[in-house]
Amino acid sequence: MASTAAFAEVAAMAGDPARAAMLHALMDGRALTASELARIAGVAPQTASGHLARMTETGLLAVAKQGRHRYHRLASSGVAHMIEGIMRVASEREAPRKHLSVGPRDAALRQARTCYDHLAGRLGVSLSDALTAAGYAELSAESGMITERGLEFLERVGIDVSVMRERGGMKSGRLLCRPCLDWSERRSHLAGVVGAALCAHSFAQGLVCRIDGTRALQITPKGLRAYRDKFGVRLD
Repeated sequence: MASTAAFAEVAAMAGDPARAAMLHALMDGRALTASELARIAGVAPQTASGHLARMTETGLLAVAKQGRHRYHRLASSGVAHMIEGIMRVASEREAPRKHLSVGPRDAALRQARTCYDHLAGRLGVSLSDALTAAGYAELSAESGMITERGLEFLERVGIDVSVMRERGGMKSGRLLCRPCLDWSERRSHLAGVVGAALCAHSFAQGLVCRIDGTRALQITPKGLRAYRDKFGVRLD
Protein backbone atom coordinates (compact mmCIF):
# COMPACT_ATOMS: atom_id res chain seq x y z
CA MET A 1 0.00 0.00 0.00
CA ALA A 2 1.27 3.45 -0.93
CA SER A 3 2.43 5.68 1.90
CA THR A 4 0.58 8.89 2.70
CA ALA A 5 3.58 10.89 1.47
CA ALA A 6 3.64 9.08 -1.89
CA PHE A 7 -0.12 9.51 -2.27
CA ALA A 8 0.15 13.22 -1.55
CA GLU A 9 3.02 13.63 -4.02
CA VAL A 10 1.10 12.02 -6.88
CA ALA A 11 -2.04 14.01 -6.03
CA ALA A 12 -0.04 17.24 -6.02
CA MET A 13 1.41 16.47 -9.45
CA ALA A 14 -2.06 16.11 -10.94
CA GLY A 15 -3.46 19.07 -9.00
CA ASP A 16 -1.59 21.91 -10.70
CA PRO A 17 -3.64 23.45 -13.58
CA ALA A 18 -0.75 23.45 -16.05
CA ARG A 19 0.23 19.87 -15.25
CA ALA A 20 -3.42 18.81 -15.36
CA ALA A 21 -3.72 20.28 -18.88
CA MET A 22 -0.65 18.33 -19.99
CA LEU A 23 -1.89 15.07 -18.50
CA HIS A 24 -5.28 15.55 -20.12
CA ALA A 25 -3.66 16.17 -23.51
CA LEU A 26 -1.69 12.93 -23.22
CA MET A 27 -4.86 10.93 -22.59
CA ASP A 28 -5.21 10.27 -26.31
CA GLY A 29 -2.30 7.82 -26.06
CA ARG A 30 0.12 9.79 -28.20
CA ALA A 31 3.51 11.18 -27.16
CA LEU A 32 4.08 14.95 -27.37
CA THR A 33 7.11 17.21 -27.18
CA ALA A 34 7.73 19.71 -24.40
CA SER A 35 7.00 22.58 -26.81
CA GLU A 36 3.63 21.10 -27.77
CA LEU A 37 2.71 20.54 -24.14
CA ALA A 38 3.82 24.07 -23.22
CA ARG A 39 1.41 25.51 -25.81
CA ILE A 40 -1.41 23.29 -24.55
CA ALA A 41 -0.83 24.31 -20.92
CA GLY A 42 -0.31 27.99 -21.78
CA VAL A 43 3.05 28.23 -20.02
CA ALA A 44 6.60 29.17 -21.05
CA PRO A 45 8.81 26.35 -22.40
CA GLN A 46 11.10 26.58 -19.37
CA THR A 47 8.13 26.25 -17.02
CA ALA A 48 6.81 23.28 -19.01
CA SER A 49 10.18 21.55 -18.83
CA GLY A 50 10.15 21.88 -15.05
CA HIS A 51 6.66 20.43 -14.82
CA LEU A 52 7.53 17.54 -17.14
CA ALA A 53 10.68 16.70 -15.20
CA ARG A 54 8.75 16.53 -11.94
CA MET A 55 5.98 14.36 -13.41
CA THR A 56 8.55 12.02 -14.94
CA GLU A 57 10.38 11.72 -11.63
CA THR A 58 7.09 10.96 -9.87
CA GLY A 59 6.27 8.20 -12.35
CA LEU A 60 3.34 9.83 -14.13
CA LEU A 61 5.19 10.30 -17.42
CA ALA A 62 7.73 8.41 -19.47
CA VAL A 63 10.14 9.97 -21.98
CA ALA A 64 11.30 8.58 -25.32
CA LYS A 65 14.16 10.12 -27.30
CA GLN A 66 14.07 10.22 -31.08
CA GLY A 67 16.92 12.13 -32.68
CA ARG A 68 17.06 15.60 -31.15
CA HIS A 69 13.53 15.37 -29.81
CA ARG A 70 12.16 14.09 -26.52
CA TYR A 71 8.61 12.81 -26.50
CA HIS A 72 6.49 12.60 -23.36
CA ARG A 73 3.66 10.14 -22.78
CA LEU A 74 1.69 8.73 -19.87
CA ALA A 75 3.80 6.18 -18.03
CA SER A 76 1.13 3.48 -17.89
CA SER A 77 -2.54 2.62 -18.29
CA GLY A 78 -2.78 2.98 -14.50
CA VAL A 79 -2.01 6.68 -14.81
CA ALA A 80 -4.68 7.03 -17.50
CA HIS A 81 -7.15 5.18 -15.27
CA MET A 82 -6.38 7.61 -12.45
CA ILE A 83 -6.93 10.66 -14.68
CA GLU A 84 -10.23 9.29 -16.01
CA GLY A 85 -11.35 8.76 -12.42
CA ILE A 86 -10.47 12.31 -11.44
CA MET A 87 -12.37 13.61 -14.45
CA ARG A 88 -15.43 11.60 -13.44
CA VAL A 89 -15.35 12.94 -9.87
CA ALA A 90 -14.82 16.49 -11.17
CA SER A 91 -17.75 16.22 -13.56
CA GLU A 92 -20.01 15.02 -10.72
CA ARG A 93 -19.11 18.14 -8.68
CA GLU A 94 -20.33 20.52 -11.37
CA ALA A 95 -23.68 21.99 -10.40
CA PRO A 96 -26.39 21.11 -12.96
CA ARG A 97 -27.70 24.03 -14.96
CA LYS A 98 -31.13 24.23 -16.57
CA HIS A 99 -29.86 25.81 -19.76
CA LEU A 100 -26.56 24.05 -20.26
CA SER A 101 -24.88 25.09 -23.50
CA VAL A 102 -22.66 22.32 -24.80
CA GLY A 103 -20.12 23.37 -27.41
CA PRO A 104 -19.10 21.28 -30.43
CA ARG A 105 -15.82 20.16 -28.83
CA ASP A 106 -17.53 18.96 -25.65
CA ALA A 107 -20.23 17.16 -27.63
CA ALA A 108 -17.59 15.45 -29.75
CA LEU A 109 -15.66 14.32 -26.65
CA ARG A 110 -18.80 12.80 -25.20
CA GLN A 111 -19.64 11.02 -28.45
CA ALA A 112 -16.26 9.37 -29.04
CA ARG A 113 -12.73 9.89 -27.74
CA THR A 114 -9.58 8.01 -26.89
CA CYS A 115 -8.84 7.15 -23.28
CA TYR A 116 -5.13 6.31 -23.42
CA ASP A 117 -5.15 3.27 -25.77
CA HIS A 118 -8.87 2.46 -25.90
CA LEU A 119 -12.19 3.98 -26.96
CA ALA A 120 -14.36 6.00 -24.59
CA GLY A 121 -17.45 8.16 -24.64
CA ARG A 122 -20.77 6.98 -26.06
CA LEU A 123 -18.92 4.89 -28.66
CA GLY A 124 -16.80 3.03 -26.12
CA VAL A 125 -19.69 2.37 -23.74
CA SER A 126 -21.98 1.25 -26.58
CA LEU A 127 -19.38 -1.23 -27.83
CA SER A 128 -18.99 -2.59 -24.31
CA ASP A 129 -22.77 -2.91 -23.92
CA ALA A 130 -23.14 -4.65 -27.30
CA LEU A 131 -20.39 -7.21 -26.59
CA THR A 132 -21.88 -7.97 -23.19
CA ALA A 133 -25.45 -8.28 -24.49
CA ALA A 134 -24.31 -10.70 -27.20
CA GLY A 135 -22.53 -12.92 -24.68
CA TYR A 136 -19.11 -12.03 -26.08
CA ALA A 137 -17.93 -10.36 -22.89
CA GLU A 138 -18.61 -10.73 -19.17
CA LEU A 139 -18.05 -7.63 -17.07
CA SER A 140 -18.30 -6.78 -13.41
CA ALA A 141 -17.50 -3.51 -11.67
CA GLU A 142 -13.86 -4.53 -11.19
CA SER A 143 -12.94 -7.04 -13.88
CA GLY A 144 -14.06 -8.83 -17.01
CA MET A 145 -13.25 -11.36 -19.68
CA ILE A 146 -13.95 -12.13 -23.30
CA THR A 147 -15.73 -15.45 -23.74
CA GLU A 148 -14.78 -18.12 -26.28
CA ARG A 149 -17.68 -16.92 -28.44
CA GLY A 150 -16.32 -13.43 -28.06
CA LEU A 151 -12.87 -14.46 -29.24
CA GLU A 152 -14.41 -16.11 -32.29
CA PHE A 153 -16.40 -12.95 -32.98
CA LEU A 154 -13.33 -10.73 -32.75
CA GLU A 155 -11.53 -13.00 -35.22
CA ARG A 156 -14.48 -12.72 -37.62
CA VAL A 157 -14.40 -8.92 -37.60
CA GLY A 158 -10.67 -8.95 -38.35
CA ILE A 159 -8.96 -8.61 -34.96
CA ASP A 160 -5.94 -10.88 -34.45
CA VAL A 161 -6.67 -12.67 -31.18
CA SER A 162 -3.19 -14.21 -31.08
CA VAL A 163 -1.68 -10.74 -30.79
CA MET A 164 -4.02 -9.94 -27.91
CA ARG A 165 -3.06 -13.17 -26.16
CA GLU A 166 0.60 -12.29 -26.56
CA ARG A 167 0.10 -8.81 -25.12
CA GLY A 168 -1.97 -10.23 -22.28
CA GLY A 169 0.60 -12.92 -21.49
CA MET A 170 -1.85 -15.76 -22.18
CA LYS A 171 -1.46 -18.67 -24.56
CA SER A 172 -4.96 -20.08 -24.20
CA GLY A 173 -8.18 -19.70 -22.24
CA ARG A 174 -10.47 -16.71 -21.88
CA LEU A 175 -8.86 -13.35 -22.45
CA LEU A 176 -9.10 -10.92 -19.57
CA CYS A 177 -10.22 -7.34 -20.05
CA ARG A 178 -10.78 -4.41 -17.74
CA PRO A 179 -13.77 -2.10 -17.34
CA CYS A 180 -12.99 1.61 -17.12
CA LEU A 181 -15.71 3.86 -15.68
CA ASP A 182 -16.46 6.50 -18.31
CA TRP A 183 -16.52 10.07 -16.93
CA SER A 184 -19.14 11.34 -19.39
CA GLU A 185 -21.41 8.29 -19.68
CA ARG A 186 -21.03 7.21 -16.01
CA ARG A 187 -20.89 3.59 -17.16
CA SER A 188 -17.99 1.34 -18.12
CA HIS A 189 -16.19 1.08 -21.41
CA LEU A 190 -13.67 -1.65 -22.27
CA ALA A 191 -10.02 -1.10 -21.41
CA GLY A 192 -7.03 -3.42 -21.22
CA VAL A 193 -5.79 -5.59 -24.07
CA VAL A 194 -9.23 -6.02 -25.63
CA GLY A 195 -10.06 -2.32 -25.47
CA ALA A 196 -6.71 -1.46 -27.07
CA ALA A 197 -7.32 -3.99 -29.86
CA LEU A 198 -10.77 -2.56 -30.62
CA CYS A 199 -9.31 0.95 -30.73
CA ALA A 200 -6.41 -0.04 -33.00
CA HIS A 201 -8.82 -1.93 -35.29
CA SER A 202 -11.10 1.12 -35.51
CA PHE A 203 -8.21 3.36 -36.60
CA ALA A 204 -6.72 0.79 -38.99
CA GLN A 205 -10.06 0.19 -40.73
CA GLY A 206 -10.93 3.89 -40.98
CA LEU A 207 -13.92 3.62 -38.67
CA VAL A 208 -12.78 6.65 -36.69
CA CYS A 209 -10.35 9.52 -37.25
CA ARG A 210 -8.85 12.12 -34.94
CA ILE A 211 -10.19 15.64 -34.61
CA ASP A 212 -7.26 18.08 -34.55
CA GLY A 213 -6.55 19.79 -31.26
CA THR A 214 -8.53 17.38 -29.09
CA ARG A 215 -8.70 13.69 -28.22
CA ALA A 216 -12.23 13.57 -29.59
CA LEU A 217 -12.81 11.24 -32.52
CA GLN A 218 -14.96 11.57 -35.63
CA ILE A 219 -16.89 8.41 -36.48
CA THR A 220 -16.72 8.04 -40.25
CA PRO A 221 -19.66 6.93 -42.44
CA LYS A 222 -17.85 3.61 -42.85
CA GLY A 223 -17.57 3.42 -39.07
CA LEU A 224 -21.28 4.06 -38.54
CA ARG A 225 -22.09 1.16 -40.88
CA ALA A 226 -19.47 -1.18 -39.41
CA TYR A 227 -20.42 -0.52 -35.79
CA ARG A 228 -24.08 -1.05 -36.66
CA ASP A 229 -23.75 -4.11 -38.92
CA LYS A 230 -20.86 -5.93 -37.23
CA PHE A 231 -21.16 -4.91 -33.60
CA GLY A 232 -24.86 -4.08 -33.29
CA VAL A 233 -24.20 -0.49 -32.21
CA ARG A 234 -26.31 2.39 -33.53
CA LEU A 235 -24.69 5.81 -33.14
CA ASP A 236 -26.51 7.95 -35.73
